Amino acid sequence: MNRYIEVKVIPRAKRISVKEDNGLLQVYLTSPPVDDKANLQLMDVLSEYLDVPRRCIKIVRGHKNRTKLIEVLEI
Repeated sequence: MNRYIEVKVIPRAKRISVKEDNGLLQVYLTSPPVDDKANLQLMDVLSEYLDVPRRCIKIVRGHKNRTKLIEVLEI
């Protein structure tokens, strides 16, 4: 069964970090939100944080927004 996670992305941060706040993950990224760089870095960070392969993480909604819905596929 797949899981869905709501994520708030903060691009252009000084360092990469992940914080949980009332069921919402706040992910601080160093990449700018240009040419999909922040989305790609988000997928890398979440795969490491959730300990799943990168291919199991999919952005379902919010490709161009700071708030995104992420689907974590079962392996």
